[in-house]
Amino acid sequence: MPDERLMDVSSDEPPTDFTAPQKALWWLRKGDLGLGPEWERAHMICQEAEGQKTHDWIHALCHLIEGDLGNAAYWFRRAEQPPGATDPKEVWERIAAANG
Repeated sequence: MPDERLMDVSSDEPPTDFTAPQKALWWLRKGDLGLGPEWERAHMICQEAEGQKTHDWIHALCHLIEGDLGNAAYWFRRAEQPPGATDPKEVWERIAAANG
């Protein structure tokens, strides 16, 4: 079960004690798993730590949200995660459960 605070996007910023992956997940949820400035923030967090499996997994989610399935598949492979699900909400929940 993910940290309840990942679900609470009522504030302007994520909790300061969140890890970088938790912040990226929070931003994606804040943006309702859509494109926009929140997506950009999450994507930037992932890019800053390319090569770290959790960041790469969230990076895959970013590109899934974007609709770039080829790029998403690349990042799923880098994260050593099965690409299977194409529903961003399902992927977000899976990542949050593993990292929240």
